[in-house]
Amino acid sequence: MKYQGSCHCRLVQFEFESEKITSALQCNCSICIRKNAIMSRFYIEPADFKITKGQKTLSIYHWGDEVVNHFFCKNCGIYPFHDTTDYPGKYRINLGCVEDLDCKGLDILQFDGKHEL
Repeated sequence: MKYQGSCHCRLVQFEFESEKITSALQCNCSICIRKNAIMSRFYIEPADFKITKGQKTLSIYHWGDEVVNHFFCKNCGIYPFHDTTDYPGKYRINLGCVEDLDCKGLDILQFDGKHEL
């Protein structure tokens, strides 16, 4: 399926292809719990992901060991996706930013990132 998403102000827009999204991941690490993000359970491959608008509006936040690139819109502050140094260019999507997707209605796996090493 082809999905489209954006930040809140729509200055950043993106699209990706994946199988139908029926489940999600929610992490309890210090940044994810504060963002309250519901993320894709799987990474989107670079060939299946495209930023269609607002590349220059994106900024990156790093925390702690700087393993995760938390992308956010410099205008509205919304986090639409991230990648990691382990999987550069492969994105997990903030499913709350995906059009016409009820992320709260998905089967959500709770991930204990708070205690991961």
